[in-house]
Amino acid sequence: MRKNNDLGLLILRITISLLMLLHGIAKFSGGLEFIKTMLAEKGIPDFIAYGVLVGEILAPIAILIGFRTRIAAAVYAFNCLVAVLMAHSSEIFSMGEHGGWAIELLGLYFFGALTLFFTGAGNIAVSKNNQWD
Repeated sequence: MRKNNDLGLLILRITISLLMLLHGIAKFSGGLEFIKTMLAEKGIPDFIAYGVLVGEILAPIAILIGFRTRIAAAVYAFNCLVAVLMAHSSEIFSMGEHGGWAIELLGLYFFGALTLFFTGAGNIAVSKNNQWD
């Protein structure tokens, strides 16, 4: 069987972007009050909560279509790190109820985005000639 890195990168892009996009749509339609409250408790201005829309809607869309994928992946990965630190820091060294890492989903999102940061989108993308693609 011939190896096809571009198709593999496309599958990774589709997977992590669509899965995160669902989180972003839920936050967009359900409101950001939970995040604003969490930020306020830590003394951080609540307008920062709108950054989640960048990390969970705009960045996944850019990754999905393959536009400035490396920048979008960096934003996405940063969003994952902030989510871990803000909402899941107590679970970093914990096991889940059914085995596995307690924050394995965020881990998969983060490392998938990190992979795309280093590889770029591949040739099946809207934009592929810029150093940030």
